[in-house]
Amino acid sequence: MRTITVEELKEKLDAKEPINLLDVREETEHADFNVGGLNFTLRRIQDMAIEDIEHLKGEEVICYCRSGNRSNMACLILEHLGFTNTVNVVGGMLAWQEKFPA
Repeated sequence: MRTITVEELKEKLDAKEPINLLDVREETEHADFNVGGLNFTLRRIQDMAIEDIEHLKGEEVICYCRSGNRSNMACLILEHLGFTNTVNVVGGMLAWQEKFPA
């Protein structure tokens, strides 16, 4: 697993780079605020219900959550399940909202 800062993620998003971005927070958190990632909860990853994202095993997958802890865990589990290029957003959406207030 690698890490990425919110500034680096914003650069990728602003450049409209094709990225695989997973929001591993709960649905209500995602509905309140998100940066465009697919809402794929940590719970689903823990349950190994990954058939919808299995095609991404060989691609870069960037995970984010509220603070970076759940996404860190998600990256570790995904690696255990065969994902070879996982990236955790350091500080999560708290860091995003601090750095880029609306």
